[in-house]
Amino acid sequence: MNAPAPLIAQTAAQFEHQHAAHCESGVMANLLRHHGVHVSEPLVFGLSSALSFAYLPFIKLGGLPLVAYRMPPKAIIKGLQKPFGISFRFETFRSPEAGQQRLDALLREQRVVGLQTSVYWLPYFPEDMRFHFNAHNLLVYGKDGDEYLISDPVGEDPVRCATADMNRARFAKGVLAPKGLLYYPQSIARTDVASEDVLKAIRKTARIMRAPIPLFGAPGMRTLARAIERLKPEGKDTGHFIGHVVRMQEEIGTGGGGFRFLYSAFLQEAAEITQRPALAGFAEQMLAIGDDWRAFALASARMLRGRDPMQPRAIGALLRKQADAESLFFRDLSKAAS
Repeated sequence: MNAPAPLIAQTAAQFEHQHAAHCESGVMANLLRHHGVHVSEPLVFGLSSALSFAYLPFIKLGGLPLVAYRMPPKAIIKGLQKPFGISFRFETFRSPEAGQQRLDALLREQRVVGLQTSVYWLPYFPEDMRFHFNAHNLLVYGKDGDEYLISDPVGEDPVRCATADMNRARFAKGVLAPKGLLYYPQSIARTDVASEDVLKAIRKTARIMRAPIPLFGAPGMRTLARAIERLKPEGKDTGHFIGHVVRMQEEIGTGGGGFRFLYSAFLQEAAEITQRPALAGFAEQMLAIGDDWRAFALASARMLRGRDPMQPRAIGALLRKQADAESLFFRDLSKAAS
């Protein structure tokens, strides 16, 4: 076991921004690298067992059911605590003033700080990309006058954000309201990745994706497929429902296909870390599954745009195909990681 890493491996001024595919995994990869833990975004994503699927009709987003392709917000952050022996500090606040004061104080200490925010209130996002999603993660590494210096991993370069706008983003109301959440590591016990931790993470993801509860994993996909198949081709809500499923896949975070591509890259690294070459073969299979998720989204989009006839049963059939493929994939992957 390595000696605990210092609380601040480098000053905030030495922070290096790197573009990522997804906000939370990108934030954690950048934050851990800043503290001397050399990890990639795919390794962060896979090691935290972030890949999942959930169809939760009793939780509504804009009146439509929650469809998720990854574990809940903060799962990636918390999922890395045990493998690296990280002690994180999480803080929420009752008022924007208190949240701002605490963030500014941490920045004066030269800390790099993670924040949970609402995309809608971040002005550096183009207007057509802003929507009410309250679980967007980013890093703040400094302040210049009235502007925060931000590393948003979904952007190519660092950006700036005025204090008033940041306060709105941190204290947005609604589902997954961030309540000013900020977080940072207090200590890190290990900077290397253990083979057994990688295998445990793979087995955990396999359990999630083959859960017996019909709202999660492959069974959840089948439940959603049935809901789609019950829609009428000319129903007034059919387009809204299917469009919502696709939007949750392709626009909220990295979505169905993108998360599968991340997991494929993780399996490539896992094959090297664990010295199990068979895992690289599973990486290739996961790429194909990711491609099929993109095909599912494309077929849905063509119907939504009127290029093809609206056929909910056909969309449901494609989703069932994904459920079957992932159920078999994770059954075999679990055996390979045992």
